[in-house]
Amino acid sequence: MQKKRILLKIGSNTLTKETDHISRGKIEDIGRQIAKLKDSYEFIIVSSGAIAAAKQFVKLEHNGQEITVKQALASIGQPHLMRIFQENFRELGLFTSQCLLSYSDFEREVSKENICNTINVLVANNFIPIINENDTVATDEIKFGDNDKLAALTAALMKVDLLIIATNTDGIYTKESFINKKPETIRLVSNLADLQKEVSSSKSSHGTGGMESKIEAANIARQANVETWIVNGLKDNFIIDALENKTAFTTIK
Repeated sequence: MQKKRILLKIGSNTLTKETDHISRGKIEDIGRQIAKLKDSYEFIIVSSGAIAAAKQFVKLEHNGQEITVKQALASIGQPHLMRIFQENFRELGLFTSQCLLSYSDFEREVSKENICNTINVLVANNFIPIINENDTVATDEIKFGDNDKLAALTAALMKVDLLIIATNTDGIYTKESFINKKPETIRLVSNLADLQKEVSSSKSSHGTGGMESKIEAANIARQANVETWIVNGLKDNFIIDALENKTAFTTIK
């Protein structure tokens, strides 16, 4: 039986559990679920959190632009983030690898082919690729997307079966319910134009991607016939619960 392939995108707010530190417990929760699912599913991860990881260790002195400082923080934090993934996953019998990509990689056919070939070899040999933007040379995702777009481009390129975007809400809420402070999840979406009207443009505390960037990501995935689920990654067991339909989340077909 061929395994289904899931691209899991984990935002900064999920990885930090909305604190100022990367949560080892959350990374362990993700690893534990992947270990349980590995006979039926193979995973590619797009992970934010490099900047949050660096902030645990350093406060940079600078006179430069904020974006330059964030790039420097990403450079410091990326090895720490990978180490935490590696240590936690290894204890669960899972192997990890690092892939740093930038948007220009998706504009050249040779680069796209190389990405596909490399990721396929890694997955075939039971290594989980952990992808992040190459933040020291590119700034787009730091400014705008918290890796949502990067996840969608990768999902489309790799023709995965499912894109799961882990965030800090139970999917996308109706605007009225959100205003009334009784959030109600939109369970199924087939018209993205209608969905856009329900979404606020506010950003989360650590991440740079509000729901708008997630809808843009879902649109990229959709054009490649990839379904997107927007799931609450703060909850324990969120992947398995979504797959078993035991939790509220938004499906964008």
